[in-house]
Amino acid sequence: MDPVIPILVVSFFALLLLNTPVCVSIALASFAAILSMSGDAPLMVAQRMANGTDSFPLLAIPFFVFAGYLMGRGGLARRLIDFAQHYMGRLPGGLAYANTLTCMLFGSISGSAAAAVSSIGGFMIPEMNKKGYDRDFNVALTATAATTGLLIPPSNCMIVYSVAAGSVSIAAMFLAGILPGILVGVCIMVAAGIVSWKNGYGRDAAPALAPLTGRVRGTLWALRALCLIAFVGGWALKGFVFGLQVGVAALVLTKALALIVGWCREGERQVWWGALPSLLLIVIILGGILEGVFTATEASAVAVAYAFVLTVFCYREIPLRDLPDLCLQTGVTTAVVMLLVGSSSAMSWILTMANIPATVSGFLTSLDVGPVGILLIINLLLLVVGFFMDMTPAILIFTPILLPVVIDPAVVGITPLHFGIIMIANLCIGLCTPPVGTCLFIGCGVGKTTIARVTVKAIPFFIAMFVALMVITYWAPLSEWIPRACGLID
Repeated sequence: MDPVIPILVVSFFALLLLNTPVCVSIALASFAAILSMSGDAPLMVAQRMANGTDSFPLLAIPFFVFAGYLMGRGGLARRLIDFAQHYMGRLPGGLAYANTLTCMLFGSISGSAAAAVSSIGGFMIPEMNKKGYDRDFNVALTATAATTGLLIPPSNCMIVYSVAAGSVSIAAMFLAGILPGILVGVCIMVAAGIVSWKNGYGRDAAPALAPLTGRVRGTLWALRALCLIAFVGGWALKGFVFGLQVGVAALVLTKALALIVGWCREGERQVWWGALPSLLLIVIILGGILEGVFTATEASAVAVAYAFVLTVFCYREIPLRDLPDLCLQTGVTTAVVMLLVGSSSAMSWILTMANIPATVSGFLTSLDVGPVGILLIINLLLLVVGFFMDMTPAILIFTPILLPVVIDPAVVGITPLHFGIIMIANLCIGLCTPPVGTCLFIGCGVGKTTIARVTVKAIPFFIAMFVALMVITYWAPLSEWIPRACGLID
């Protein structure tokens, strides 16, 4: 038997047990494995790590990280919370829905689940505690809901997967994650609603606002119908992308008109003016990519410029003297990510040289369980991996192993795009599960509680996320419909 793989696996887990950082464990394990193959281990490891990080799309990561820090410090979280609470907070259990919706919005804008937990949780968890919600339930909800931002674009994990897969467009990945991300968020809301109803959370919700007059309601419905007609007409004339652009433009203009004229409920104008500049970032990024104005990598720089102007000059939440500290934090975070990318690239090269993808493919084919069974086995494997490994190294290490298996028509036959969404949705569960769940640890720190207590309360949300994962896995159009309609895939 080739000793390379046993040396790689044993040294890697031994270093993890010694509490060595993951990126260092991967690099040293790769060094030991290559040393057993050749005497030029230092040179080969350095070459593989350099080649792994020498990718133009990876330039987007530091920009999106910096944009996330600007938004986290710049008051966007508070404005999004006000926006979500205005529409959800008056329902029974409404703070749970508002928490989930805010995490989805902020996570998608910042591209960071950890930032969503700390920024949203820092306000929503104490607020829900005051309203009688259970503290551990609040932390569990925030930690799980924050992961939806990794599926809703823009997302650094999608960039990493595109680089690891080698043949997947970042723009297509961004669009493919929209519907799955919304599905996961809705499933978490359903679980939160059931738990809230069972335990009586939020029964003393604020009274409903006074209804609009019949004339105003009729006018608003007419404006919505015009937006729908604009979307359908644009789609029929020049395709889905043009129809989407016309429909979104009509929706923004009609909503602005309603707010200016006063066709809205009490307080609605204030929350919209506060949240709209933040929400426009998603429209600018995706619209620019689809129109070909800039690439996905260039879009990250646009996100930084927009967030900088918004938070420094418009909201005036970030003084210029704080920018060096934000740049330092961005550099530290980017360095960690790049170390993970480089070391994981070295390990994945070793696994490929040892013919592990072919071995795994042969093993799964021999099980004779069909494509449905193979996808279930792969999902269970990734769930276990997510318990013990962060998302970035897991994507970089297991994509070269599993991707050739699932795209083979004789084994499963799904597209690399669909598998990328499956993998990210799966590994999102690991971010909020012990023993290394980043969102779980941050949430417990913010909520001042223990991991053991929160994990029990998070079980309904784990079930909801797993149900969403199964739908994402076995219903490919959920991930592929928008990219295909936009002409990004065949």
